[in-house]
Amino acid sequence: MEIRTGFGYDIHRLVKGRPLILGGIEIPSDKGLLGHSDGDCLIHAVIDALLGAAGQPDIGRLFPDDDLRWSGAKSIDLLVLTVERLRSGGWQAVNIDSVIVAERPKLAGHISGMKKILGPVLGLDEARLGIKAKTNEGLGLIGTGEAVACWASVLITR
Repeated sequence: MEIRTGFGYDIHRLVKGRPLILGGIEIPSDKGLLGHSDGDCLIHAVIDALLGAAGQPDIGRLFPDDDLRWSGAKSIDLLVLTVERLRSGGWQAVNIDSVIVAERPKLAGHISGMKKILGPVLGLDEARLGIKAKTNEGLGLIGTGEAVACWASVLITR
């Protein structure tokens, strides 16, 4: 059995006029994440972690922002394509741990919903899918409510 780890990171600016999509769910907010797709930086970090672990090109090369096919794409659909790509190479996620850093809105009450969406796509039960929500204690662009950042760590096997 081959075992590999991967690490992913993403950050998006918060802007008015867009829905806030994180972990595949819409969260009530007066601002959403700016991006070529729906801007779901949690899923983007998970995708990059999976791709990195498997030695694949990163999210920006697979789903480039200058390719109109991905304009307005749902990140959950990009995750489905990524998981299919890894499975075709014999890879399976064992567990994922992730952190969302956002000053507002408060996200702890939404983590269960994120796990219910992401778990089946990743082939993971909720016990093997860690999602934590933190603030930036008022520091930087995240702390002033101008951005959201996410980190993800994965373990895959084949």
